[in-house]
Amino acid sequence: MKKIICVVTGGQIGDMEFFRSKLSELNPSEIICADSGARHLYPLGIIPDVIIGDMDSLSQEMQNYFDGKGSRFVRYPEAKDETDTQLALEYACDLAPEKIYVFGAFGSRIDHVTANISLLLLGAKRGIPVTLVDEWCEAFVVSQKFAIAGKIGQTISLLPLSDKVTGITLEGFEYPLENGVMEIGKPYGISNRLTATKSIISVMTGHLLVIRYFSVEDLP
Repeated sequence: MKKIICVVTGGQIGDMEFFRSKLSELNPSEIICADSGARHLYPLGIIPDVIIGDMDSLSQEMQNYFDGKGSRFVRYPEAKDETDTQLALEYACDLAPEKIYVFGAFGSRIDHVTANISLLLLGAKRGIPVTLVDEWCEAFVVSQKFAIAGKIGQTISLLPLSDKVTGITLEGFEYPLENGVMEIGKPYGISNRLTATKSIISVMTGHLLVIRYFSVEDLP
């Protein structure tokens, strides 16, 4: 059985039923919350294994509740360089899972969303696949060769997370590519589409951000 860890951050979780069912489907070996991410679990009656951060946005009432249910708290001072999500992701990576899913990484705070996307590199550099996910889409990094099992017509956007990503080959896409290059500031990989149920992304050097939307017809 794969060792999967789920990290829940304090960002937006729009569809709680999707959140609940996805957690059930993944059946993670551990759930780690970044500070107020724990509040998303409270109405579902799910108890996180670890709550990590400065606890500046998780009410004392909820802290007492989860403490009484056996959650472990890893506390940091408010004045720190790392975000709570970074601390939670680093903690998860130290457990050497096969994959990490992060919930609550998106929302209206564009600075937090951008920071969370940049944290995908933390997993990539340690060889641990990390996926940010909500009811609309998933975001992850490809650094070598990756097969996407999807639906024909799904929208896929590709953006460089390195200054330059080289040797990009796309198979099973509306706009295929062979040995292409993507650079920051030239976002021509936006809004491609799958033309096969199994599509291939290959990268020679660099880190490529992949954003896949689940719905074929509706986009947020």
